[in-house]
Amino acid sequence: MSSSWLTSRNRALSSVSTLLLYFLLCISEQSNAQSSPVFACDVTGNPSLAVLGFCNTGLKIKARVTDLVGRLTLEEKIGFLGSRAVGVSRLGIPDYNWWSEALHGVSYIGGGSGFSGQVRGATSFPQVILTAASFNVSLFQAIGKVVSTEARAMYNVGSAGLTFWSPNVNIFRDPRWGRGQETPGEDPTLSSKYAVAYVKGLQEADGGDPNRLKVAACCKHYTAYDVDNWTDVHRFTFNAVVNQQDMADTFQPPFKSCVVDGNVASVMCSYNQVNGKPTCADPDLLSGVIRGQWKLNGDQHYTKTPEEAVAISILAGLDLNCDHFTHEHALEAVKAGLVNEAAIDNAISNNFATLMRLGFFDGDPKKQLYGDLGPKDVCTAENQELARDAARQGIVLLKNSAGSLPLSPSTIKTLAVIGPNAKATVTMIGNYFGDPCKYTTPFQGLAETVSSTYQPGCSNVACKEPDIDSAAALAASADAVVLVMGEDQTIEQETLDRVDLYLPGKQQELVTQVAKAAKGPVVLVIMSGGGFDITFAKNDEKITSIMWVGYPGEAGGLAIADVIFGRHNPSGSLPMTWYPQSYVEKVPMSNMNMRPDKPNGYPGRTYRFYAGETVYAFGDTLSYTKFDHRLIKAPRLVSLSLDESHPCRSSECQSLDAIGPHCENAVEGESGIEVKLNVKNAGDREGSHTVFLFTTPPAIHGSPIKHLLGFEKVRLRKNEEAVVRFKVDVCKDLSVVDEIGTRKIALGHYLLHVGSLKHSLNITV
Repeated sequence: MSSSWLTSRNRALSSVSTLLLYFLLCISEQSNAQSSPVFACDVTGNPSLAVLGFCNTGLKIKARVTDLVGRLTLEEKIGFLGSRAVGVSRLGIPDYNWWSEALHGVSYIGGGSGFSGQVRGATSFPQVILTAASFNVSLFQAIGKVVSTEARAMYNVGSAGLTFWSPNVNIFRDPRWGRGQETPGEDPTLSSKYAVAYVKGLQEADGGDPNRLKVAACCKHYTAYDVDNWTDVHRFTFNAVVNQQDMADTFQPPFKSCVVDGNVASVMCSYNQVNGKPTCADPDLLSGVIRGQWKLNGDQHYTKTPEEAVAISILAGLDLNCDHFTHEHALEAVKAGLVNEAAIDNAISNNFATLMRLGFFDGDPKKQLYGDLGPKDVCTAENQELARDAARQGIVLLKNSAGSLPLSPSTIKTLAVIGPNAKATVTMIGNYFGDPCKYTTPFQGLAETVSSTYQPGCSNVACKEPDIDSAAALAASADAVVLVMGEDQTIEQETLDRVDLYLPGKQQELVTQVAKAAKGPVVLVIMSGGGFDITFAKNDEKITSIMWVGYPGEAGGLAIADVIFGRHNPSGSLPMTWYPQSYVEKVPMSNMNMRPDKPNGYPGRTYRFYAGETVYAFGDTLSYTKFDHRLIKAPRLVSLSLDESHPCRSSECQSLDAIGPHCENAVEGESGIEVKLNVKNAGDREGSHTVFLFTTPPAIHGSPIKHLLGFEKVRLRKNEEAVVRFKVDVCKDLSVVDEIGTRKIALGHYLLHVGSLKHSLNITV
């Protein structure tokens, strides 16, 4: 189940004659929530429940699940297949809404969680794309931990569920995608690390018991989903044609990491088809890959009838349908012999196992591990400060002519704050949001430091009729100007993809004219999920600084002011490429190929495969200080030891399978070869810095131009130095994917990159 369904699920599932449901759904585990104080296995209020095996916490989860399933009628079982599970009063089981969201804070989307009475709001962190720009894995996990704590606190007073359909780990393949804001960006390594850290933050229970979940996470939307509504292409009918190489190399890694490394409770399949099959009805993708290869523990025109749709999805490995479609049609599917009751049992057993791990069947939640949490633990000062710090860490400084920033409060006496997002509130938190603890707008944040005057310039981000004269007059009278421009959910969101990369409406004209009139520094602040072609601003000498702030969350205004006035040294790096408009004019969103096709003029996608002109590149960043790198240690040669019978001993090979004894023999020690660097803050102020380790592999099998192996965030005082170590597994990290989706170790010359440093490495046999 997922959020992806949000705006059109009910409509899409209503068609009867030809539909498969775009079953946005989670395969394998989830949890609970209710608006009343009723809870399962209330043996105090109903002593007769004490003899039921599923209420016996002394039994193992499998035995409890088996006992529960055995007590249910077929109709009762089917009641547990939809996101709004129908309780069984005779067994003391309340209704349960599986659908809660926690993309960047507890949300009211889905109805499993909400705000009223005792809990009026929850901490709203920056939208994911900005948090990812911090490249700080510990921050990803810390946010997940706070969100799960607030969720548990709300659950204890009946305001939240325990199963959350987050995170979204789809690759941000095309800058026009309206949901790219929800993702960690375009890079599989970053997306994988984000997925694992955030899932662990949500799920890991205090005490270290792997059979317990704090809340249940759900990685979505599996897989190759990144088109919603672009020209005549719609997600419910779109068939994503993806070759095996791109599937293994780009689209699957974040989901594999979710399951294998993050131990996520569930995975949600996507709306679209992949290579002709709806993802929710593809047994190879669900049972074959997720449950089989990765060992998950824990609506489209594809079939002629709803009953067939239900049957094929359950048999493919689907456990739960977001909404009521399965609940409505599963009984008839069983009666028609399309699916047997054993398959229903298997699906609900997976769901019940998750609820068991969450403690849903353990009685009074206030007597359990997190029973002491309550409203006092939501919107705490510490949580809100983390939201502010997350925004600061993610903000990316893209231009800073002659050190124009930071502004000095002692020098800048008057500040003009202009733009349709200057007083943004809801816009700052992006989509899949809940009610925040409070808002601090950009104008409020800036006005706390210096005397500030506001002029919108445009009535909204569409900016059809800008008030250029008023804005320019204000700019001419102030010591400095901050323009807060960009987008909101009317321009990019779920079900709404962009058609170009320009600032909306006449924003560019407003920015240019205001900058021309300004007498002092001009700071362009862009609030958005995706990137823009802002070549005009990059090249305009009157625009002295450019900052991208994503959708910065409830404390966005404070974070923006912290960076502009130098209370925080910016350290965010772009998690996606910013292309020129000419790029999207020749690249349809519907073309899923990552690699270039030069004869046909197709340039490829993302920094890994696109070699053309960019406005700003993946990883671009500026700081108020300077960081130097010095290589301490890295191998120049790795020799793979082959068995006597290996064919590459007698004939020349370009690559080897990335599995086998030669992989075990290739590493130095247990964890792989080591790349060790010295990083020095050579500037005059403290700052944080992300050290990126890239590799350019040999040019075979359509290998990437360069690929991110790893990253580490360090914080250094002025003139301070630190040593950063990367452990590189030759077969896992340096391998490439061949044309049929198999991982290979390319033999030959590799180039390792860290900043301006380059180091040659050869892999031979």
